[in-house]
Amino acid sequence: MALTPTKSGGNASDKSDDVFMREVDDAVRRSDMEAFGKRYGWWILGLIVLGLAAFGAYIIWQNNQTAADGKLAEQYITAMDAAQAGDAKTARPILQKLADGSNEGYRAASLMMEGNLASERKDEKAAIAAYQTVIEDESLPEPFRNLALVRQTALQFDSISPDQVVARLKPLAIEGNPWFGPAGEMTAMAYIKQGKTDLAGTLFAALSKDKALPESTRRRTRQLAGVYGVDAVQDDESPAGAAPQETAPAKGEGAN
Repeated sequence: MALTPTKSGGNASDKSDDVFMREVDDAVRRSDMEAFGKRYGWWILGLIVLGLAAFGAYIIWQNNQTAADGKLAEQYITAMDAAQAGDAKTARPILQKLADGSNEGYRAASLMMEGNLASERKDEKAAIAAYQTVIEDESLPEPFRNLALVRQTALQFDSISPDQVVARLKPLAIEGNPWFGPAGEMTAMAYIKQGKTDLAGTLFAALSKDKALPESTRRRTRQLAGVYGVDAVQDDESPAGAAPQETAPAKGEGAN
């Protein structure tokens, strides 16, 4: 019985060609890689080594920075404890050292503490100078600078003009600003000195309605708003602690 002829001969030739071409391609790639390695290998190795060295240096720096920050924190806590105990003789040299350092946060906090201590011992000149240093140093965090401005203005409120008070604090006396409470009250009082009672009453009313402020501040400013012609009592609430008022009889009606 005759066998059916197959076409295996042609397929075998094609497969041989494919294998040969793959081998050629592999050889070309190996040659290209070897040439690339000879040309750029040392550069790549150098970059890897430099990268690892930089990473290691960063880790070391970070560890040293953490240790340094820990020492600064210990010093600041020691100064605070001494200040709270009334031991200014111990606290002040530590605060001065931190104030002269390069850490912005501890520098600002130390200057503020120096100002507070000076204020407590009734040395307003030294306190104002310490706060002024914070205010003028734009490298310090803004919250510290604003706090220093508020405290300095409170110390100088009676010795500077109301125009100066308004110019300093008006940017902070805005609803939603963290310093709206103290800055707003001082600005309103400055308006009164200027004779601008309408502005003072409006600002007192805004303060009384700010629920972020302490209730004592809201109660006080609500009363002051009323004094200067602005009804700050909201429709759904009455002044805290105020007794309910009787409704006045209509005109022409007598009491029963």
